Amino acid sequence: MVSSENIVAAEDKFGAQADADLSLVNAVKQGDKRAYRQLYDKHIGRVYALCYRLTADKSLAEDAAQEVFVQLWQKIENYRGDSKFTTWLHSVTSNVTISYLRKQKSWWQKMFSIEDSEVMQHGAEESSDSVDLDTYVARLPERARLVFVLHAIEGYRHEEIAKMLNMALGSSKAQFHRSKQLIKEWMGYE
Repeated sequence: MVSSENIVAAEDKFGAQADADLSLVNAVKQGDKRAYRQLYDKHIGRVYALCYRLTADKSLAEDAAQEVFVQLWQKIENYRGDSKFTTWLHSVTSNVTISYLRKQKSWWQKMFSIEDSEVMQHGAEESSDSVDLDTYVARLPERARLVFVLHAIEGYRHEEIAKMLNMALGSSKAQFHRSKQLIKEWMGYE
């Protein structure tokens, strides 16, 4: 059973973290590069994890995470403090990564034909005996993966996802359903 003392302690801890973030953000707004480095060090792991879930590629995730922090430096003035900094950073990370993927897509299409990507994916399937959920998510087609990560893992509503990805609400729901079905199939659940 959770005691009220534990709840108060947790609230105090999260409140202190939010206050620390706010102090760092205010210092960054004044041009303090050390404060920016502290924000970077504190949040790079979480930012990279979200970028990786969205891109399903380590190299792209690293590039996208760096782009997030470039945008953070350039647009920190846009953070007004209406929500927790981590909530705002999460939104920035999602938007920057999706935009980054859109820019990269044409390059990927030039580099690999559809047949090449199918051969590469088939080879990856044969080389792995034990597969975790991240591997299954990475196998999803891009739009289905984006919707799945944003909805199931990051908690966005379909209305928000549709707007972010410039798609119909029904398409977001259909992509989510499709991704769930594919993962169940790959995991051996029918």
